[in-house]
Amino acid sequence: MVLVRAIIRPEKADYVMKEAAEAGFQAVTKMDVYGRGKQKGITVGEVHYDEIPKEMLLFFCNKEDKEDLVKVILRTAKTGEGNYGDGRIFISPIEEAYTISTGKKGL
Repeated sequence: MVLVRAIIRPEKADYVMKEAAEAGFQAVTKMDVYGRGKQKGITVGEVHYDEIPKEMLLFFCNKEDKEDLVKVILRTAKTGEGNYGDGRIFISPIEEAYTISTGKKGL
């Protein structure tokens, strides 16, 4: 199992979640987050914004399915030809997962 974390533009979150669900990845956790990437924030006029609002989507899936999920996220989260601030995808291994209501191990 893997955890796929996508930090994306807020206006893209609903579209990414819809397309991921249609591709078979219905389970998702969505969080409002703030931060900056390589560009170190953004300056508009004389004002510098150090923390930029983003959405973080968390998906859990089998290792064999992660490439399909990543393709969906890359396709749907990208703006036009791609711009700074479109986001990042992080993939981490998950050793175990349990359903609390049943105690069942696995996804």
